[in-house]
Amino acid sequence: MNVGAGPAQDEGQSFFEAVGGHATFDAIVRAFYDGVAGDPVLRPMYPEDDMEGAVERLTLFLEQYWGGPTTYSDRRGHPRLRMRHQPFRVNPDARDRWIAHMREAVARQNLAPLHAVTLMDYLERAAHSMVNTFEEG
Repeated sequence: MNVGAGPAQDEGQSFFEAVGGHATFDAIVRAFYDGVAGDPVLRPMYPEDDMEGAVERLTLFLEQYWGGPTTYSDRRGHPRLRMRHQPFRVNPDARDRWIAHMREAVARQNLAPLHAVTLMDYLERAAHSMVNTFEEG
């Protein structure tokens, strides 16, 4: 993974604040969905008329997880990630494509190496936990 040399985290500062807050998470998620838009496996999993909603939900979730506002749970309750993803056939190929698009999106943000690796570690573990089938297609 190609990472930048952004600033280190100050004492007492949340990860959310250290990486640039809303602007950074919004940029990561939008870059991620730019990749998803052209992906023949992942694109069908997202409603055609609600891509902006998907962007908002993922942005709010990541912001909250990393110490930002609690808007996600205020609006949607507990994340229940596995339950929310159960209707979709998430196999290892879909997982790997999701990780690849997210890795590219994170790399574009020029985060401090520790921040980029920490973020990707979480995202990769989360993606692995979403796999709910080993069937092809």
